Amino acid sequence: MKKSLLEQYRYFLKDTVRKTIDFSQTDQNLLFDPPPVEKPFADNATRISLVPFGKWNDIGGIDLVAAMRNRRSRRKYSGRALTADELSFLLWATQGIRMRVDYGHAYRTVPSAGCRHAFETYMCVLNVTGIDDGLYRYLPVEHELLFEYADRRMAESIAAATFDQPFAGEAAVIFIWTVIPYRMEWRYGIAAHKVIAIDAGHVCQNLYLACEAIGAGTCAIAAYDQEAMDRFVQVDGIDEFVIYLAPVGKTGE
Repeated sequence: MKKSLLEQYRYFLKDTVRKTIDFSQTDQNLLFDPPPVEKPFADNATRISLVPFGKWNDIGGIDLVAAMRNRRSRRKYSGRALTADELSFLLWATQGIRMRVDYGHAYRTVPSAGCRHAFETYMCVLNVTGIDDGLYRYLPVEHELLFEYADRRMAESIAAATFDQPFAGEAAVIFIWTVIPYRMEWRYGIAAHKVIAIDAGHVCQNLYLACEAIGAGTCAIAAYDQEAMDRFVQVDGIDEFVIYLAPVGKTGE
């Protein structure tokens, strides 16, 4: 790769771009309303209530040092199902809302630049007790699952869309994070994209540590067929697109 092209892409990792922005002209400072905390959904959509914070059964405590020491990427799963309590806990740990501030802002269990939280969480459920297989979207405000669709070939489709990484289709559930860039661009303009990438790491690290507390494992996936994954979660690929994945399954340990 040409050195000039490498330097061009390295620029994305630097905060030099901040010096080029007139922040008085961002949509936030022009007094446009912020985008909503979560995407809207139809009133008659099928929703599933999740177990609320602190009401989970069989979620064992784990010392933070132990969780950090044991954390590693796990690609082999036992085939045992996750419980609805465990899935509820993992969703709370990765995108749960601690306090809703207003229409466009909420404090969550993970940090985000400017409290913008640009992600939506989709789940491909393949083996969760009490929840039918299918694609769902997490509604953090309601702490519910929104049913999107079901297809008997979902495991095969998601493995193919991750460039034939078989473990992706062998998990109990696959977390699929999409990004709505405008949530961050509303505040930061073209400086938004570096911090979106940083925020994705915050979310996935919480998932890694939370998995250690329930005898599960995960392995983040950043290599995937963009267009195939966008079709899988039925987003437009422009104003919303897949940015990160993480299959989760029970380990044999």
